[in-house]
Amino acid sequence: MPLYRFSSMYMIGLIAMALLLLMLVFPVQVLEASLNGLSIWWDVLFPALFPFFVISEMMLGLGIVHFFGMLFDPLMRPVFRIPGIGGFILAMGFAAGYPVGAKLTSQLWEQKLVNRDEGERLVAFTTTSDPIFLIGAVSVGFFHDASLAVILAVAHYGTAFIIGFLMRFHGEHATSTSLQAASLAASTAPPAPPRTIRQFGSQAFEAMHTARLRDGRSLGQMLSQAIRSSIQLVMVIGGLVVFFAVVMEMMSSAHLMQALYIGLDAILHLLGLPTALSPAVAGGLFEVTLGAKAAGAADTSISLMHKTAIAAFILSWAGLSVHAQVVSLLQHTNLRYLPFCMARMLHGLLAAMAVLLLWKPLQGYRDLPAAAFFNKIDTISSIPELWGNMVTWNVVAFLSILLCLILFYALHIAVKHCMKWLK
Repeated sequence: MPLYRFSSMYMIGLIAMALLLLMLVFPVQVLEASLNGLSIWWDVLFPALFPFFVISEMMLGLGIVHFFGMLFDPLMRPVFRIPGIGGFILAMGFAAGYPVGAKLTSQLWEQKLVNRDEGERLVAFTTTSDPIFLIGAVSVGFFHDASLAVILAVAHYGTAFIIGFLMRFHGEHATSTSLQAASLAASTAPPAPPRTIRQFGSQAFEAMHTARLRDGRSLGQMLSQAIRSSIQLVMVIGGLVVFFAVVMEMMSSAHLMQALYIGLDAILHLLGLPTALSPAVAGGLFEVTLGAKAAGAADTSISLMHKTAIAAFILSWAGLSVHAQVVSLLQHTNLRYLPFCMARMLHGLLAAMAVLLLWKPLQGYRDLPAAAFFNKIDTISSIPELWGNMVTWNVVAFLSILLCLILFYALHIAVKHCMKWLK
């Protein structure tokens, strides 16, 4: 066994022993932190993620992901250097939030639809917060200002596209040989005629039908397996959230977080940000919900602009809890963690910078219809009430999307039979 692996195993063992001792010293705090993490998982993460996990499994089995991959290919390849199938991952990742993008990317890697570089690019910029959490939990619940959703959304999702464009240069050296070979083959081959819209649609339907035949499962088998695997994944995510909530509480009770606060104070002072926000940043480094909540509850003397910038950083960094979820999803692939971690840090810095730069130009958005729509959400009296409504919202979304899947597949079968009849 290499020396560095041997030493790392002993280091992990020592950390586990230290955590066990802290649990024995602070049993009450550990219990409260566990209940808090469990509440976050049950009230927020389970209703928000479970329907999307099931739907994504169904869409892969039905071949709908391959359909959109064929349609988005002319856009995704030149801009982000990923196959067109990444367009579907992008939409699902932005809609469902972390870690849906990583889960779908791992499934694409299993089906050999993306290679390592393409998968790392895809995970790097599709791991984002979902709109319900950004609007409902952060803007309304933590900051009590629904109009902040506009600037947080612009900063968070806008800089995610910037990360996606920057990640197109990731793996350039590793794929330069294949790219040169492809360009050489393209230069020697006769130019292909441009494809019409009808040809694009026909090829997309053909890709969907081929993927469906390759899968071979019945609709009942597909649904039961999707529910089973999604429940297992949601349980893993819940365990990680509870674990990091307990670790943070033990470190705070043992005053070990003070050393982290000192380092963060120096960094925030260097960047011209209030040092009183260091507890929020420290919490956000471990768990995104706890960090965003701490940023919203920071001292009222701190500028709202600075608190919002820190919240944007936390949402984009996503916390080590989400990082651990992503690693657990990608552990059976050859995708590396380091590119993802660097992309998350860069995304966080760009998002915070975007808030500071766009704060004054977007001051007039409060009178826009979109901001008025967000302000309607502010009539909800409490955070538990809002998070409780997420169950209803996601059940309705789950049933609606499932019905659309069935109708879409029925349409596909009808079109295929019509094309055979016309021939």
